[in-house]
Amino acid sequence: MAKAAKTAIKSKDAKAAADAKNWTKVIRAVRSSKTGAYTFKEAIVHKEKIKEFLAQK
Repeated sequence: MAKAAKTAIKSKDAKAAADAKNWTKVIRAVRSSKTGAYTFKEAIVHKEKIKEFLAQK
């Protein structure tokens, strides 16, 4: 019975895993105008909107 339960769980996770491949973690360096130091902005973005995120000022 345990194998059947594991199989059922994996089939549900496969759909979630396939959807998760469409998302990417993007890290962008932003320079502070006040101190000149760099800070980093992180976001999890859909793969179609990566260029939009990087183009933001």
